[in-house]
Amino acid sequence: MPSARPPVPDALAERIRVKRIYRAPRVSDGKRILIDRLWPRGVAKDRARLFQWCKEIAPSDELRHWFHGHTDQWQAFTTRYEVELASHDDLVSELAGYAREGVVTLLYASKNEAHNNAIVLRDYLRRWLEREGLT
Repeated sequence: MPSARPPVPDALAERIRVKRIYRAPRVSDGKRILIDRLWPRGVAKDRARLFQWCKEIAPSDELRHWFHGHTDQWQAFTTRYEVELASHDDLVSELAGYAREGVVTLLYASKNEAHNNAIVLRDYLRRWLEREGLT
């Protein structure tokens, strides 16, 4: 019997997005999920319009502190964070499930829009869905 899960479109870039939480929420954001361990400064909880705060999937405090002092070591951070993500299959699977249903926007507070945990998690989720054959 075929699975009742809706297919994930080829354009995962459109399905799993990243965005600074300080930017205004939009309907097109779909499910807005904060993936930082700490609540972002200056953001009122009602203004955030979150579907979920998944702080357990954020980088560990140890890794977060290490990266803060080694921002020039992006690849090392990516590798270390992916090792941590591998131990959170349940959370990754949950987020992948949301992406199967519609748009998911991973929210982060970092000022660095090119190098942050949301970028790593987005790419990890895309590979997860590809392995499941859902692209």
